[in-house]
Amino acid sequence: MQGQNLRDFVVDKIEQIKARDITIIDVTKKSDVADFLIVCSGNSKTHVRSIANHVALEAKHQGFAAIGIEGELDSEWVLVDFGDVVLHVMQDATRDFYQLEKLWGL
Repeated sequence: MQGQNLRDFVVDKIEQIKARDITIIDVTKKSDVADFLIVCSGNSKTHVRSIANHVALEAKHQGFAAIGIEGELDSEWVLVDFGDVVLHVMQDATRDFYQLEKLWGL
């Protein structure tokens, strides 16, 4: 699964577990590392961790594993790297501080 299909899969899975404020950033012309960044918010450390783990587990069940998962210990900001799609799950304060959407020109 690649690109847009993977993007849609990830969005579907984070919606299932009630992620908030989902933003999709197309970085195909800005980055060689990924095609899409997906940024969303969770209500607490537990919720942030649960969103990231849910997506990673569902992806594994579909036959593709995440390349890496970072930030699970603190769960302020958990990154799940699928190669073409990178998911950023953040608590509100962390998201407000780093402003990834602004950084990528949105």
